[in-house]
Amino acid sequence: MEKQLFEKGLAVRRELLGDAAVEQVFQSAGEFGRPMQELVTSFCWGAIWTRPELDRRSRSILNLGMLAAANRSDELAGHVRIALRNGLTRSEIRECFLQAAVYLGMPVGLGCFKIAAQVFAQLDQGKDE
Repeated sequence: MEKQLFEKGLAVRRELLGDAAVEQVFQSAGEFGRPMQELVTSFCWGAIWTRPELDRRSRSILNLGMLAAANRSDELAGHVRIALRNGLTRSEIRECFLQAAVYLGMPVGLGCFKIAAQVFAQLDQGKDE
């Protein structure tokens, strides 16, 4: 079962992040970090992102809010990209972060806006990574 979850998760991860980004993650993890990347791929991407009860768009909205609440700016940029690939508009992402600012505090909201603006600028310049 775990191998099936890994394969399902790897497919979703590649679809949403791109082959190059996934290869980079595994390569930079090295021998030490590879088990963690396998766990993330199997359970986050394989066991959760493939469940049919929520669509990917809804999962992206949840992740943006949860990452903002947990102050996980290190993961937020990647999930802004994923949210766009899952059909969220920049305006909808802005609304997620405005709501986060009200419920979590202005410093959190400002940080989210800064990260999203950096992602948007990279995409506007044709840099998808």
